Amino acid sequence: MIRRADEDGDGPTDSDRDLDEEFPLGDGTAAMEADVTCPYCFESMSITLDPGSGSHQQYVEDCQVCCRPWTVFVHYDEDGEADVSIEAADEGDSE
Repeated sequence: MIRRADEDGDGPTDSDRDLDEEFPLGDGTAAMEADVTCPYCFESMSITLDPGSGSHQQYVEDCQVCCRPWTVFVHYDEDGEADVSIEAADEGDSE
């Protein structure tokens, strides 16, 4: 990460501190993709991740093949590595 020195030359500038607060996962090296397997059709595929949405995420996304919904869980560590898991969105629903 490139840092500019503040006016004293002894620390980061205010704009660098603002960027660190806005993008807490570091220097832009956070994972942007993950490989997953659909819990319904068992097809493997890549999904796009959004590190700007926070270090802990949970959302619903449809399978690119069978169109059934998954719940996606994403956790970014301090190095920007993503731990991604998915489960059937209707898991636990009774039919």
